[in-house]
Amino acid sequence: MASSSMSRGSSSWTAKQNKAFEKALAVFDKDTPDRWHNVAKAVGGKTAEEVKRHYELLVEDVKHIDSGHVPFPNYRTTGHGNVDDEDKRMKNLKLH
Repeated sequence: MASSSMSRGSSSWTAKQNKAFEKALAVFDKDTPDRWHNVAKAVGGKTAEEVKRHYELLVEDVKHIDSGHVPFPNYRTTGHGNVDDEDKRMKNLKLH
């Protein structure tokens, strides 16, 4: 959530507030009465309007990413392995 559009708002968000925001969105879905008030209360230090705007900016960023308007980062590989080796390791990785 460190995108440039997120920083356009008048107030800054700490990493702790962003994490609380993410968790609150998972708890208070779009059908929750007083959703933004509840999210703001969970985040702390933000108003309902601020968390709603933060959400709108997040949705805007996701739309840009999904539509291909945000380029993929150019990650460098480490070590002497090649991309094929890394792909093989990732395919064999078990996330249980």
